Amino acid sequence: MNPIVERVTQRIEARSKATRQAYQERMEHARRKGPHRSALSCGNLAHGFAACGQSDKSELRSLTKANIGIVTAYNDMLSAHQPYHDYPEKLKKAIRDVGSVAQVAGGVPAMCDGVTQGQPGMELSLLSRDVIAMATAVSLSHNMFDGGLMLGICDKIVPGLLIAALSFGHMPFIFVPAGPMPSGISNKEKARIRELYAEGKVDKEQLLDAESASYHSAGTCTFYGTANSNQLVIEMMGLHLPGASFVNPGSELREQLTRAAAQHVTRITDLGADYRPIGEIVTAKTIVNGIIGLLATGGSTNHTMHLVAVAKAAGYQVDWNDFAELSSVTPLLTRIYPNGQADINHFQRAGGMPFLIRELLRADLLHNDVETVVGHGLDKYQQRPTLTEEGQLTWVDIAEESLDEDVLRPHTQAFNKHGGLEVLSGNLGRAVIKTSSLPEGIQPITAPAVVFTSQHELVDAFKADKLNKDCVVVVRYQGPKANGMPELHKLTPSLSVLQKRGYHVALVTDGRMSGASGTVPAAIHVTPEAVDGGVIAKIKDGDLVSVDFENARLEVLVDENELNARDIVAPDLSEYQFGMGRELFGNFRDSLSGAESGASVLFRED
Repeated sequence: MNPIVERVTQRIEARSKATRQAYQERMEHARRKGPHRSALSCGNLAHGFAACGQSDKSELRSLTKANIGIVTAYNDMLSAHQPYHDYPEKLKKAIRDVGSVAQVAGGVPAMCDGVTQGQPGMELSLLSRDVIAMATAVSLSHNMFDGGLMLGICDKIVPGLLIAALSFGHMPFIFVPAGPMPSGISNKEKARIRELYAEGKVDKEQLLDAESASYHSAGTCTFYGTANSNQLVIEMMGLHLPGASFVNPGSELREQLTRAAAQHVTRITDLGADYRPIGEIVTAKTIVNGIIGLLATGGSTNHTMHLVAVAKAAGYQVDWNDFAELSSVTPLLTRIYPNGQADINHFQRAGGMPFLIRELLRADLLHNDVETVVGHGLDKYQQRPTLTEEGQLTWVDIAEESLDEDVLRPHTQAFNKHGGLEVLSGNLGRAVIKTSSLPEGIQPITAPAVVFTSQHELVDAFKADKLNKDCVVVVRYQGPKANGMPELHKLTPSLSVLQKRGYHVALVTDGRMSGASGTVPAAIHVTPEAVDGGVIAKIKDGDLVSVDFENARLEVLVDENELNARDIVAPDLSEYQFGMGRELFGNFRDSLSGAESGASVLFRED
């Protein structure tokens, strides 16, 4: 085992000894109390199966057959979740075929960051993760279930489902993906059209044509953002069937993987001989494996918050230093947009998850002494699923070589020896920066600040040609408590254009970019955030700001005494508090923990 990986894992375990023990005691208590439908009164049980068919009702009355709760994030507006429309019936049938029962326990909201980018609704996006966790808990609270199937894919949805599943850690859960849409317009061409639109060189109709050619059918968006990072991390943690992450919707292989997941969860409940509760699968080693997979592929920076919150749900304390230290020894094995031009389908064809996991194991970067939904260790996850000539699902060994080394490489020929995530510290606080997508040869930036309190102000300044200069763009009051911490993808085309014009530019914000900053150095998730009195709230136009990702420093170069004497610049944030349902989340925003603590309201210690 790589000594750094081992050290970080042991540090997490030591730091979390008391909280993990308390979690395990709660889960053992829950196991003793349930899930046992025998604990329900006759009236409780009758309500629980009143709408079932006679066959299912008889099975549930017997108290000996597994009842699997399905939690679904289906809606037919999200391309990623539209394929789930008929999954409940498919899952129920598959489970009936092995003599057990399934019921839809509940549905959770699933919003699309792509639809809400730059819009007021985006300010509910991060908050929706905790709503999803709570809605899932309510769905599973009836004590009717022996295991669960989680139907969710996109940004906040999978972390929310996982946090809730860990609250029911005495039960087994399998996550059931639906797969990415087929490839559309190339990512390079899409980015080109966006930049031309930002400069006013193409009109809105041409931009919409390009976007529609990219996001064009049912399935997950094909770029490597948070949605596909979710799928990769869940598989690295052993919570998918092996190789399930990136099989396209509607294919026969996708159908068979879905059926197999449904039937397999019935075999790992407490009613059988191979009990595999999620609370025992998700350990410090599992979480570290998920982080390593994320770093080796240049995944979404949103997981520097999500995985912290997921870890807390399992009784573990993870911080950004853990991410940074693991990143220092994790090679970058993929180039997937926005860290390259390929999409997730190209990654899948090049060798996909089995190749990635095999190479990370060979590099001694993954813990293989872990439990998964299919057994001990990650051996099965080094094989790819396929169908025999008779249409039966099986797993086979993969090729020794990558089928496209521009997309996926062995660990001995990595694109970079570093995972591409840095934690910056200095008098501005702490932040994360994704360096894996930066152009080769780019240098740390020290330049005068140009300060904004909204992404729209920046776009207006760009259009007015006020940013044609070397500068560090500061966009503050975008943190969790200020306005829910929306993603700021609207900034990317403008900043990229400035960079291509030859200016040295960087971004500093207490908001999110989810790794979509592309080629522009972006210090994001700055904490303490401005609304909490962070120094980012004291920066003035013209102050020199240093974004030094080589030495992990983030500083405003102002005399300490002057900086301490400055007043906090506090704008009127009332426009973020009403409209599009935002008024319902005021208590949420006020109670959110900082970014490094998971930006959550769910944990008492925060």
